[in-house]
Order: sequence, then C-alpha cells, then structure tokens
Amino acid sequence: AFCMEYQKTQGTIFPAPNFNPVMDAQLLGGALQGISCEKDVLIDILTQRCNSQRLMIAEAYRDMYGRDLVTDLKENLSHHFKEVMVGLMYPPASYDAHELWHALKGVDTEEKCLIDILASRTNMEIFQMKEAYLMQYNNDLQQDIDSETSGHFRDTLMNLAQGTRMEGYADPSTAAQDAMILWEACQQKTGEHKNMLQMILCNKSYQQLWMVFQELQNISGRDIIDAQCKQKLFYNNLMFTCCNFSLLVLCVRDKPSYFAYRLYNAIHDFGFHNKTVIRILIARSEIDLMTIRQRYKERYGKSLFHDIKHFASGHYESALLAICAGDAEDY
Repeated sequence: AFCMEYQKTQGTIFPAPNFNPVMDAQLLGGALQGISCEKDVLIDILTQRCNSQRLMIAEAYRDMYGRDLVTDLKENLSHHFKEVMVGLMYPPASYDAHELWHALKGVDTEEKCLIDILASRTNMEIFQMKEAYLMQYNNDLQQDIDSETSGHFRDTLMNLAQGTRMEGYADPSTAAQDAMILWEACQQKTGEHKNMLQMILCNKSYQQLWMVFQELQNISGRDIIDAQCKQKLFYNNLMFTCCNFSLLVLCVRDKPSYFAYRLYNAIHDFGFHNKTVIRILIARSEIDLMTIRQRYKERYGKSLFHDIKHFASGHYESALLAICAGDAEDY
C-alpha cells in the first residue's frame, strides 16, 4: 500500500491539448516585437505549455524569425519576471545545471540549493544534469562540488552526484535493520558511523527510506527530524551542519513536504527569497507541485497561492501564480 501512496504526486503543468507551436511562436513574436512588450501573452502561452512543448515553440520561433526566443526574452524582460520566463525555457537538465553552477560559484555556496537538486532527482536526471553541466560550463560537476564544498557535506554531495541510488525497490524485511543502523549511527561519534549514515541516506531507494524512517520512529519513539533538531541528539557528530542534515533527511523521506517547507521558509524566513521560490516552482511544476501545494496548505494553514499573492506583485506575481495553477476555490 505504501508504494501506491508513495507514487501519488501530481504536477500543475501538463501538455496543452491542440498544441500548435507555429501559432504560439507567432503570438510570442507579436508580443515581443510590439512597442510595449505584451507580457500577459507571454505568461498565457509559456506557463500553459509543458517543457517539451516550449522547446518546440522555440524551434518554430527560430524558423520563423531567425532569432533565439530565449535571447529575445532576456532582452525584453527584466528582474524576477525575466528569471521566471527564461527559466521555463530551459530543458530540466539544463535548468538544474544552471542552478547548480550558480549555487557553487556564487559568493557563498548555496548549500540548500545543492540539497534541493541533488537529493531529489532520479539517477537518470542526475546523469543528464552532469552532461548538461559539462556542455554549458565546460566543467565537471563532481570536480566543482569537490573544490567548492568541504567535510562530510562534500562527501554526501559527492555520493548523491554519482547517481547510484537504488530505484523503485523496497524491502520491508531490511527496513528495521537499516533503521537500527541509522539509530546507532546517530548516537555514535565515529567516522565509520557517519559513513554508514551517508550510505543509507544517499544510496537506498526513496521507497526504502520511507519505510526506514517509519521504523526509526518506532525505535526512537519520536520523529528523526524532531529528535535531532530539538534534542540535539545528532549534534556534533553530523555528516554536516544540523540544518543541512535535517534538509537531506526531510528530502529523501518525503519530497512534496520537503519542498513545501523550503517554499515556506523562502517566503517567510528570508523575506521572499526569489531564487528559491522560482527554482522550486519551475523544477517541480510537472512533477509534484500540486502535491506540494496541498502539503503547504495542510501544514501552514495558508495556501501557497495566498502567500505568493501577498509577497510578489505585477507580472512576476501573475507568472508564479500561473505556474501554481489550479482553480481559485482551491485557495
């Protein structure tokens, strides 16, 4: 039953029916070439098509105008609205590569962004993002992680970036055993235990980990996140800082809840951290954003729609809300 439960996630953006890339390209050309850029047209088209359809529109646009759609968007738009519309035009692997590059090469390494991406993607997605990273930046992602991060956090990211997590496999009989190992590892302070912790979190399937965390709760009598954040149970022996460890655990345990938490955090604790909000909405739009929205409402009382409306404005707000999709009564 759990595996059924585990699979049920839903995005907010689906392939548009009766899709006509040539007509879309024509409408976009008109919107971008007018005296004033018709931003509503851009939103109506680009947020209501899935990623593969947007790429076909870009091809039709090039054939029609001899110009690159992304370049035209960049030249005609500004600020966060530009980031959203350009972000929608990247294939997922290129978008991940772009975000990882900025997270690694910025003034401060954005550790949470690295967890957002590397802890939540499938092996195939990790393989494709590494290829895209090499193509776009002529750098090896793992080498950059190696040089830009340190300590157990680096070891963990390096492990995640290998893309060797077991997939789709869950064995209830070993879940209790894994939970026991995890529980002991959380209380010991040896390098060997840290490695075991890392091995389980980075290599077991998401389905298996879900069961392991259930078992761990039975053993410890409390939630692992609660245990190590409030009781400082894991303190000082973490693979990396307490907060990052919690994020990794939360992400591998339940992605929609994790991203709901990250969005809430970005909106409320960091005065609307635009980059985080944009990245999560775009990256999860075809995977589980509808589920994320449900978890957000359940957990925080207010809807994601409400919070975005409260903090963003103008065409930027309209674009984010359009990606969130859904009917007004959901909010």
